[in-house]
Parts: sequence; C-alpha cells; structure tokens
Amino acid sequence: MPDAPRAVHIPVMPREVLQWLRLSAGQVVLDGTLGAGGHSSLILKAIGDKGRLIGLDRDPMMLEFASQKLTQTNATFVRASYSDSAEILRQLGVSAVDRVLLDLGLSSDQLADRQRGFGFDAGGPLDMRFFPKEGRSASEILEEWSESELERIFLEYGEEPQAARVAAAIGRRRRRGQAIRTGEDLLACLGETCGNPGTEPGRTVATRIFQSLRIAVNDELKHVEKMLTAVLPTILNPGGIAVIISFHSLEDRLVKNAFKGHHGWQVLTKTPIEAMPAEVRINPRSRPAKLRAAQWLPSQPGR
Repeated sequence: MPDAPRAVHIPVMPREVLQWLRLSAGQVVLDGTLGAGGHSSLILKAIGDKGRLIGLDRDPMMLEFASQKLTQTNATFVRASYSDSAEILRQLGVSAVDRVLLDLGLSSDQLADRQRGFGFDAGGPLDMRFFPKEGRSASEILEEWSESELERIFLEYGEEPQAARVAAAIGRRRRRGQAIRTGEDLLACLGETCGNPGTEPGRTVATRIFQSLRIAVNDELKHVEKMLTAVLPTILNPGGIAVIISFHSLEDRLVKNAFKGHHGWQVLTKTPIEAMPAEVRINPRSRPAKLRAAQWLPSQPGR
C-alpha cells in the first residue's frame, strides 16, 4: 500500500506567532486555519498536556494532513470555517478560548494540487473550492457570470488594473465556444490579453486574477469580516489574544479596521509584523505576510 501523501507547506513566521500569542501551559487555543498543522504543532508544545487545541479548516485535505501530523489526545479537528467557530465551540462544550490564531494564506499543498486549480503554476481543473462539494467552482463562475460581474471581482478582489480587459477577453472566448475549464485555459486567455504569464508582468496579472477568483469562489472576505466583527469578541476570554496573518491588502485592511474600530481591543502590534529576510529567502511565500495581534479587554477601565 503506498504511503499517504505528506504535507510540504512551511508555516509562516512561526517564531513571531509564538511571540505574540504569549502561550502558557493549560491554555485553550483555537487555530481557525489549521492547514497542515505547522503552527498547531508548536502551539501544542507550548500549552502542554493540560491545554487544549481546537483546529478548524474548510478543506478536508488539509484536515487529513494535520491528522497525520498531530496525534495528541488534547487536539480536536473539525471541518468548518473559522466564522462558524462560536457554534463549533458550543457543540464541543467550550465556553471560550484563551488564544485565537488565523493564518489566512493558502497552503503550499493546496497550491500544488493539480485537481484544485488554486495556483496557476500547477494547472489542472479550475475548481478552487476549499470544500469541493460547496458552491460554484471557478470554471462555473467564468462560464456563468456576466462580464461586468467578472470585472467587478477582478477589480475588487484582485485590485487588477486590467480587470475590464480580462473580463472582455473571457467574454470573447465564451462567444467563440472556448470554455475556460483549466488553469492552462485561463493562462492562455490572459496571455492573449495581458502578456505571457512566464514574464514578470504576466505573472503579476495571473496572480491577481487567480486570487480574485479564489476569493469569489469561497466568499473569503465575508468569512473574515464575520469572524472579526461578530464572532471573535464573543469567543475570547477577557485578556485573550488574537493573532491574524493576512496575505493581501484587502484582508489586512479588514483586520486593521476591526482591531482599531472596537473599544474592547488593545492593539499589540502598532504596525504589522513582516517576515524577516532570512525567512523570505527560505520560504518566498512568506514575503507578503503581515501579522497583527490584539488583546481582548472588554471591561478595561477608561476604554
């Protein structure tokens, strides 16, 4: 029997995550974006046998990777969005947690999976759903949504200056009966419009278009906003700390505004923490990462 596939993802800013989480033995920690369990393995060491880790992820593949790596009895894994964490904690009999970690980036394992279509380097079917049975795939969106709707998501979610040109090119391909079902199909369309994705300008456009599709497919910003505004303040114990790593300006802006816009938060990171040059050299995907941390102090005098 062949060995189960092993995760290749390298967790981003592990030292900084531990520094800002300020973990101690016996704490209850929610890792809302479990991934392959890289950060969670460090958390479990810090909280010890008397602590508890609850890991959530929308992607069943990542839960499987984490389950292979983390076998401790004080770790519980659930396939769910972090935006549903209040209900998950209630089902688990947990009233509140001491720490919350959210790493909003995509795993290297997801990007490399040719059956998912997350990354343009991997190619393959344009699915992009975290849970393959939920909602519309990226190829269905490209087939069914109007050019104006596509332009909107490319502009809003990818901040792509050539959003209108890309949407128009997709429309022309559809009228010619050329469906965009794979990453290679989409790259060919972008190549005709915005330059070869093998060049730096072309890669930048492809990165933003693929990002915007992934956000639209999984309704990511809605999940982030719900977690920050409606859920996170209700699941943290007073004095609890939230550490959030974002990878593009849309997410980072939501995190920054949520922490600064609610009187109960004491912001711990006055400016976002970024990966050190040594880490970026080893793990280039850490380059755009920004870490923000805040402490929940709802009854602090004078606040």
